[in-house]
Parts: sequence; C-alpha cells; structure tokens
Amino acid sequence: MSQQVWAAQALESFDAVVSATEGFRSRAGQRLMAEQVARTFSSATLGKVDEESGEAAPTRSIAVIQAGTGVGKSLAYCAPAIALALSRGTRVLISTATVALQEQLVNKDLPALAALLPQPFKFALAKGRGRYVCKLKLDRLAGTGEAEEEADDDLFAEEEAAARAKRPRHETEARMQFYSSMAQTLSKGAWDGDRDSLDTPPEPEVWSPVAAEGASCTGKHCPAFSQCTYYDKRKELVGAQVIVANHDLLLSSLGARVLPELDNCLLVLDEAHHLPATALDQFACSMDLSRITWIERLSSRGLRIGALLEVEEIADIPKHSAQLRQTLQDLARIVMDVYGAQLKSQPSAWGPARVRVPRGELPEQLIAPLGLLAASAEGFLDALRAISKALRAEMRDKPDEAKRLSTLYAQIGMLAPRLEELHATAQLLLQDAPEGAVPAAKWFTLEVDGDFIVVKAHASPILPGTTLRNHLWSAVRGAVLTSATLTSCGHFDFFLREAGLHGDEATTTLEVPSPFNYAAQGTLIAAETRADPKNAAQFTTEMVDALLHDIARVEYGALVLFTSREQMRQAVDALPTAMRSVVLVQNALPRTQLLKRHRERVENGEPSVIFGMQSFGEGLDLPGRLCESVFITKLPFAPPDDPVGEARAEWLRAVGRDPFSELVVPATAIRLAQWVGRAIRTEEDMAHVYCYDKRLTRTSYGQRLLKGLPPFALEQRAPL
Repeated sequence: MSQQVWAAQALESFDAVVSATEGFRSRAGQRLMAEQVARTFSSATLGKVDEESGEAAPTRSIAVIQAGTGVGKSLAYCAPAIALALSRGTRVLISTATVALQEQLVNKDLPALAALLPQPFKFALAKGRGRYVCKLKLDRLAGTGEAEEEADDDLFAEEEAAARAKRPRHETEARMQFYSSMAQTLSKGAWDGDRDSLDTPPEPEVWSPVAAEGASCTGKHCPAFSQCTYYDKRKELVGAQVIVANHDLLLSSLGARVLPELDNCLLVLDEAHHLPATALDQFACSMDLSRITWIERLSSRGLRIGALLEVEEIADIPKHSAQLRQTLQDLARIVMDVYGAQLKSQPSAWGPARVRVPRGELPEQLIAPLGLLAASAEGFLDALRAISKALRAEMRDKPDEAKRLSTLYAQIGMLAPRLEELHATAQLLLQDAPEGAVPAAKWFTLEVDGDFIVVKAHASPILPGTTLRNHLWSAVRGAVLTSATLTSCGHFDFFLREAGLHGDEATTTLEVPSPFNYAAQGTLIAAETRADPKNAAQFTTEMVDALLHDIARVEYGALVLFTSREQMRQAVDALPTAMRSVVLVQNALPRTQLLKRHRERVENGEPSVIFGMQSFGEGLDLPGRLCESVFITKLPFAPPDDPVGEARAEWLRAVGRDPFSELVVPATAIRLAQWVGRAIRTEEDMAHVYCYDKRLTRTSYGQRLLKGLPPFALEQRAPL
C-alpha cells in the first residue's frame, strides 16, 4: 500500500471518529494536526532494512507540533496513528511526562476511541519495574517488617540504617502489619501488585524494600515468576497495539526490549517540552564518597556465592574491593582539601552545600584516584557478571533450587547498581573535552547526616540535544512530538536545539493555534511594583501586599504561583486571619486531597485560592470557576545555582555566545506560557492573569516573553 493511501485512510478514520462522537465540535486546527500526523507516520520506513543488498536507506519522518490548549491533541494523534499502525501491522508507543495524562489516555481517551474505530485494538500502560511489588521480597518482609538477615534478604543502605535504628517500636510494628496486610491482599487477588492501585500509595521508604528491581530479578527462574505482577503486565504489553509509557521509562529502557523497538513502531511524545530535562536527568550520575561499607558487603557476598559456583573470576574481588574503599576515602579527603572551605562556608538550610568545577577541568590531584577507581570498579563488575552468568546457568540446570538461587542473585543484585554508578560517574568525571568540545558539568556536594559528613561527586552532560541525538533519534524512524508549549518567544528553534532535532532534515514543524478567543476571554494584568524584582526582600514585601489586595476580591477559584518556597512562606505568613481559611497551600495536603477540597469549596459558591509552585504551574486542569484568576508572583526563571545550567552558561560565554538570551529567556518563555495556560481551559472560560514582575513589560526580553503568550488583552497597573 502506498504512503498516500495509508495517510488518506488514517485521516478517514479520524474524520469518522469525529463525526461519530456525540456533541463533538469539529475543529479546523485539530484536523490540521491529524493530517500532519498521518503524513508523518505514513512516510516513515519501518523495520529492518538491508542496505547492502540494494534496499534504499530507511526514510525517517519526525513532526514537531505545537497545539494550543483546546485543540484536542490526544484525538488528533491517537486516531490517525492507531489506524496507520493497524494498516501497517505495527504498534503505537505514546510517551507522556505526567501520570495525569497517562491516566487520561488509558482510562478515558483510548477506551472511547476503541469503541468508535471499526478495527479492534488493545492498549496497555507500561510502567517502570519499581512501580510493582516483588512477591519474594514481600513474603520475606511480611513476617518481620524489616529485611535484616543477610542470609535471607537484601541489606539496607547505611544511610537508612540510622533511621531504622531510631524507629519507634510502634512504627516497626505498624510496618510489619502493613506488609502482612499487603501480602494477604495480594494472595487473595484483591490487589494487583501495582503501587499506584493501592488506596493510599505508601511512602518511598516503605515501598522501596518490596519494590521489584531489575538488578535483583531472576525473571523466569524466580519461584514466584508465575505470580509476578511485573511480568503479567509485560505480557499485556506484548499483546497490545498501543502502549502508553513515560519519558523516563522510554529513555531508561533504550536497547532493553522493554518497549517496542523504535525503528519498527510509531512514536508519539506528548508533553514533549519535558523531554530535554528528562534526558539530562537520565544521563546524569553521582557517587557517594563517604558511605562505603556496602563495598565490603558486596565483596563478601561475591566471594561466598562465587565460591559456591566455582567461578574463577572471583580471585581478584578482594583486591578490587580494598582498592575501591581506599580510593573513595582518598577522593573524599582530596575533595575536602581542595573545596572544603567553600563547601563549609555555605548555609545548610537549603540542602547540601555545592561547589562546581569550572569548565569541567578537574584538579590534577583528583585525576589519578578517579582513574584507579574506574579501573577497580570495572574489574569488580566483570567478576560480578561472571557470578551472575553462573547463577543463571545453575537456575536453568537446577529448577528445584530456584528459590535459594534467586535469593543469592538478589543479594548481589541489590548492591551491584551502586558499583555500576561508581563506574559511570568516575568515567564521566574523567571525560576531558577536546578544544572547542562541550564539557560535562562536574560538581561536589557536602551534607551533614547526624554526626556523619557525606561527600558526593556528580557529573552530567550539559546539552540534552546531543544526548538525545545519539541515544534516541538515531534509533527512531517515525515520531510526533507535541505540546501546547514548544515554541519559545514565537519560534521553534530553542526546542529543536534542546531536543536534538535542529538541522535534522527529517524534521518538520507545525504550529496549531488554540481555538480560544483569548483577547475576549482573558485579561493579562501587568501589576507593577516600585521595587526591582532583583531586590528580592523589598520586591517580595511589595508583591505580597499587592497580592493580598487582589486575592481578597476573588469570588470563586484562583491559583497563585510562586518561584520559591521562601517567597510562598512569606505570603502565607502575611495572610490576615480572615483569609487563612480561603487559602490552600501546596504540600499542606496531598495534591489529590487539596484539589478535591478546592473543587468542593468552589462548587459550594465559596472562594478558594491555591498557593503553589512549579508543579502546579503545568498539567493542572481547573476549568470555569475553578480558576478564574491566575497570579504569577515573579517571572519563573530557573534557579541560578543549578550546576548543569551554570556549566552550560559558562561554556556558551567561552565560545562567545550569550547564555541569557540563548538559554535563560527561551526556557523561561516556555515555563511562563505553561503557567499562563492554567487560566483558559475551555471556550467558555473567562479569566484574569496577574503578573507582578515589571520586567515583563519594561525590558526587551520581557517583550520577547510576551510574544510567546496567548494574545490576552493587556492591562498595565501602576504600583498600589
């Protein structure tokens, strides 16, 4: 079948769904997006291509689509993509940044589409392994509430040991009861083993000991394999034509065969503006130079298990183990010799003290120990791989001993990832950037944990585009990236560079405007202060006064967005008694409970104002009266002390470029557009957006930021 026929049929499917959906309003922008999706996915070459035998090189096809709020993105990509996948005998992989959108797709959008498309299809949600319970771990913990016996279980990290020792008896008993109850519910079939489906998902420190992990999993050799939630879910993925995942899982599982192969599926990246930051997080690494007793435990386990299996490679484990411990101690000492004064002079109230290595050029005295560390870690890892290989062979040959062997495998697997992280961090720290090349960001942190001083080393790439180009786009054939905020200051260039697609001939862009009449539906009020926002103390005082004056007039729902916890704290402290019952503060309640209370108040005709930060500035859907006003306390510039951002700005300046204009302003434009986007959610909404930062209208870069915002009616207000 030709590309044109595939595209035409996909578009027909989209049109049929729109006409069959009762009360659905046809939108020109939505159809324009659907056309681009159909064109993009029909022209991509999928599957293996043998160029040596004369086959043409595969055609890559990537579309970057900004679709404004109200366009109806999910239908515009789902309907044509799924129809095309069914025609071409392939699958659709949809990746999102937030759980909320995943749930919307799996619980609402895809079931509705499945009821309307003539050809049936199955869909499934893919989550990381750690979202599911490990039945073996749960069974061991259900009787004790803790995992303490080395012979039977995985040991906790030193950093958790002190907390465990201090835990009150009643808390330990409560945890025992919790694990026991969880095991019973699982065995009765009343719970599916998914952390997110528990009535109250447990805190990470409670969940972590029972979470499934790749490093300690023996797969089909595990005695609990037939009852394993994670592998049951994997089976669902195999039979599904549409898989919903997230950006973290997509990037962390590259090459791991957890998700469909990227050269043989149709990839949709929704909330794509998050992709660059996710890439940096995925490829950053760190190592603890202070808490190192786990190395001795890993060594003793490796020797004991390797001897049982007669693995010859274990002979060098004691040497590698001793070398690692000594080298980490040496590194911690050298770091404190070189950077200790700077680290100790920083206030500890705002998290670990941090010092970045300028230009990524490590002091000479750190180079040799890091080289030794990398070599020792690599040798140790080789020995562990030999042990793991022998264990898997033993499990295959002795299925009756699967439980004992699985426990041995887990004992090594629980600690091996730390060794892998040591190796990766040492390698990235040692990476020297040739003349003109981009250096990695490198920094050290210091924090006090009780009486213990913890020194850590960190490293990260600084250009997400390069990372994505090398690891993701080299494998992808057909992709659509979409979001309401992909242009910055009116252009796609910034996002294309960040996402690694700038200059890629396979990439096309499309901007689909929102159907909303922003000029008639909303007003942007530039409410100035006398103080310069750079003068934080004076500005915050003035801003809070103006904010309290404005929120006192809120009749229904409103959202106030802050750029720092300190700023929000000062606003909360300044609330008059009468207003305190109206305000809901982020983290005072779990997010779902806070939003539920907000909705209840507004539905009862009462005013309700949410105070929140960045995570409330996007992905929050509060239509109509739930959010009639959005208050932006200050332009949302990224924190100035981010070491990756600092390293990148330093590199840009070194090559004669302006980081503020090239990096800071475009990134702020996307963030600000997201924040402003909380105001108008439907074609009937009427809303006001207040911004108290006079730089928005008084500076040249502020004018650039304004170009990236919806065309609200602009109203300027002098200081109160």
